[in-house]
Amino acid sequence: MGRIWFKRVFDLIMVILLAPLWLPLFLVIALLVRIKLGSPVLFRQERPGLHEEIFELVKFRTMTAQRDAGGKLLPDAARLTPFSGWLRSTSLDELPELINVLRGEMSLVGPRPLLVQYLPRYNAQQRRRHEVPPGLTGWAQVKGRNTLSWEEKFALDVWYVENHHFWLDLQILAFTVFQVATRSGISAPGDATMPEFSPTGISKEVVPDRGKGPS
Repeated sequence: MGRIWFKRVFDLIMVILLAPLWLPLFLVIALLVRIKLGSPVLFRQERPGLHEEIFELVKFRTMTAQRDAGGKLLPDAARLTPFSGWLRSTSLDELPELINVLRGEMSLVGPRPLLVQYLPRYNAQQRRRHEVPPGLTGWAQVKGRNTLSWEEKFALDVWYVENHHFWLDLQILAFTVFQVATRSGISAPGDATMPEFSPTGISKEVVPDRGKGPS
């Protein structure tokens, strides 16, 4: 509990100190999203956080609302634009999650918050990823991000839960800056982001949304 409290203090100090850098960027990106993708600018979705408590995650919208003749949203890849691809490759679509950090729902570093529908699919070991607050970036993200399998991601998440400390978080943040600069690990091969997690390894149909898939 002490380590989580320290993480909270560190998160607040970092986000507040860096506000003169990220707030203007936030406003510029919000304007670009409104011009190029329309409204709403922010994508909101419920995700499980610390101890599986549900919160509303916010990101910049990265998909259009294009539908087929039957009124069904087109697949994720078909609703991405060149601007969307740039937004994702730079990870700037994640910037609004700093709001979640300020509200105490997320940390700068921790396992990525995934879909609520995944909760019943985890085994006992995988569920341990919720023993720390979810993060903007994490151990799994700097070790391969969406190029990893779900099983590899979860193993790295649990390793982080068992070994996290201040200096490790600083290393992860530094690695994340490098990863964002090189734009690596954005998508799994053959997918716009990642296929939906299934404990059997069989990809299930994903309910499309107007934002970005789990990452």
